[in-house]
Amino acid sequence: MTETTTLNIPFIDCRQGSATELFQQLRDKLSPRGDVVSEAGRQRTIELFGEALSPREVVQRICEDVREKGLDAVLDYTARLDGKQLTPGTIRVRPEEFEAATKAVSPEFLQTVRRIRDNVTEFQAAVLPVDAKVTRSLNGGTVELRQRHLPMKRVGICVPGGAAAYPSTVLMTAVPAKTAGVPEIAIVVPPTDFGGYNDDMLATCHEIGITEVYRVGGAQAVAAMAYGVDGIDRVDKIVGPGNLFVALAKQRVFGDVDIDSIAGPSEVIVLADETARPDFIAADLISQAEHSPGSGVLITWHQPLIEQVRAALQTQLAKLQRGDLAGRCLEDYGALILARNADEAAELTDRLAPEHLHISMDDAESMLSKIQNAGAIFMGHFTPVALGDYIAGPSHVLPTGGTARFANGLASTDFMKRSSVICYDQAALEGDAKSVRLIAEKEGLTAHSASVDIRLNSTEN
Repeated sequence: MTETTTLNIPFIDCRQGSATELFQQLRDKLSPRGDVVSEAGRQRTIELFGEALSPREVVQRICEDVREKGLDAVLDYTARLDGKQLTPGTIRVRPEEFEAATKAVSPEFLQTVRRIRDNVTEFQAAVLPVDAKVTRSLNGGTVELRQRHLPMKRVGICVPGGAAAYPSTVLMTAVPAKTAGVPEIAIVVPPTDFGGYNDDMLATCHEIGITEVYRVGGAQAVAAMAYGVDGIDRVDKIVGPGNLFVALAKQRVFGDVDIDSIAGPSEVIVLADETARPDFIAADLISQAEHSPGSGVLITWHQPLIEQVRAALQTQLAKLQRGDLAGRCLEDYGALILARNADEAAELTDRLAPEHLHISMDDAESMLSKIQNAGAIFMGHFTPVALGDYIAGPSHVLPTGGTARFANGLASTDFMKRSSVICYDQAALEGDAKSVRLIAEKEGLTAHSASVDIRLNSTEN
């Protein structure tokens, strides 16, 4: 975006009445629907499938083909959609390719990868669940109740690789899984120079002990991991970001496997008071908008900040390589919102339920207590979202599109299976038998009662 171009980011003044309609429009824009396609996209689907299909229909076609035809369909779609002619022997990255990539990258990069790995491991280990145990005395006997946690056996990870390489996504998904103790981790990444042929990507995998990487992306990669094909075993859970087709494919295969979330555009809300610096805020908004698509929203009750941030955005966008893209995203998916006070700002934030929330205040803790819905929260003036994206420790895979109302960011806990373990002895069974009989009678499930009675009657004979 040039210095002479005017940034038309929407302004919402809550003092002038209800902003509900404009607010809902903003939230709707950030919620992926999967039913809108551009004219160029329509022509592309006609070329590939012989008819105009919506993204959701494209994903349905691909997933069903992979389910029915296996690896042949995966390789066929890779050739048609990505222009790469792969074979069963070249789709998986070979050990010598990992080693060559590791030698090709700088020692400084590898050192940084190790540091991030250690930071993520430290945090993810700290949040792992602890097995619980309850012992109860009953009727002279003992009831033992436990909750057991075990890692999933096999997890699949989607890593983007279309517009840029994302070694951070490898770290923020695979390291939590490894920390949880998952023994098998498979990564799929598009067969591009930013994906399966990228030295930084492959070196990162090698450095953290990932040996199973497949050069396949899009819906066909998700389907391959969900259903299993020759050479790619079925997984128990699929995590990681991707484009609309990856998100829709994850949605489709849910139930055959578990997934982390249906990801939409990257988002940040900056909550700021009179102590915030406009240039800091502008940088935060742009950092998410440059994902393209990405959203940046300022909510403040300090009126002068609105125009100060608008001016800072204009200046910074003019100097950035992706300034034009980020500027258009801010116009389409961003907003500068003037709230009546801090309480209203907190209420608006909870309604938007952002992926990232940056509380740019000297006393950020006072605002934190008012907020419930956010994927990751960044406190104070010197904690930009980039720290969470790259190095702090919590995963940067977070709920988007308002789903932070009920969903959580990815963590080591998401790779654990939880089971209850229940053990009664004979005396304890006798102590609870009457209650079981009563509830079974009320529900008309007499076999439940009989399963207790047969044990007690057998001991009396």
